Amino acid sequence: MGKKKILIITTGGTISMKAGSDGVVPSLTGNEIVKLLPEIDNYADISLFEFSNIPSPMMTPQKMFELSRLVSERIDHFDGVVITHGTDTIEETSYLLFLTLQTKKPVIFTAAMRSNEETGLDGPRNLFNAIRVAASDKSYDRGVMLAVNDEIFSVREVYKSSTSKINAFDAPNYGMLGMIDVDDIIYYRKSEFRYKFKTERIETNVDLIKMCAGISRKFIDYSVNTGVKGIIIEAFGRGNVNPEMKAGIVEAIKKGIPVVITSRVPNGRVLGIYGYEGGAKQLEDNGAIMGYDLNSEKARLKLMVLLGLGKTVDEIREIFKEDRG
Repeated sequence: MGKKKILIITTGGTISMKAGSDGVVPSLTGNEIVKLLPEIDNYADISLFEFSNIPSPMMTPQKMFELSRLVSERIDHFDGVVITHGTDTIEETSYLLFLTLQTKKPVIFTAAMRSNEETGLDGPRNLFNAIRVAASDKSYDRGVMLAVNDEIFSVREVYKSSTSKINAFDAPNYGMLGMIDVDDIIYYRKSEFRYKFKTERIETNVDLIKMCAGISRKFIDYSVNTGVKGIIIEAFGRGNVNPEMKAGIVEAIKKGIPVVITSRVPNGRVLGIYGYEGGAKQLEDNGAIMGYDLNSEKARLKLMVLLGLGKTVDEIREIFKEDRG
């Protein structure tokens, strides 16, 4: 059997950056990044597409959706796809592709924490390993994955847990899917989360509001008054808010706006347990949607996809419930 055909799509991020007079900025083209891996021809036939060359804070949900459509258009001609991306929003971009791609072929995201002039740079190794993962027969039908630091994660389960360490990604509720060793790609399990949504558009007018002690309802009122289509509330603990925010949430729900409750705590699930004024049980009883273990950023993207599909509030509630793990 011949070598696998792998498409590398570059988007920018630290993996493409070098130090300049104004600090570390995107500098390397896709071709220059691939040239850092002269031995890769032994593993796969590589094709390259430069989607963008931006730092990942400049990535938007609409650009993420455009990337998803690009992969959908091109993947029939390849055995797998590797996407290089900045770490700041990689979990969001990869999750949107997880939601909207229909393919069972491997789509592997990778990134770097160090720019290309730092000692011990991690980008070339991560890219090399991501290509090996994409070219492995074992990677078929495992969903969109992230390959970094010799580890493989489901993008549904992973999040960035360090601002600077090489091992910056973790999935503490679940653990990694597998590891990348010098001789083989080794998988331990498959992710249970495998749903896909076929959509032609997403609704990007979805706000995210984070709870902190004593916060007022002015942000949710502003969102409602400016025509927001959906709201994510990153609540305390099990999904609780203060009484003032609860009143704002109830008013938004009465106006037909879906409000999804997540937690600012990185591990565990939101659940309607507490019944005090602003407790998650009260919110749920008034029509709020529980986001369970999904983090706020991913819940926002999922809501964008579901609103783009024209789902009703009740349908959205049931879909989030099905995804509660």
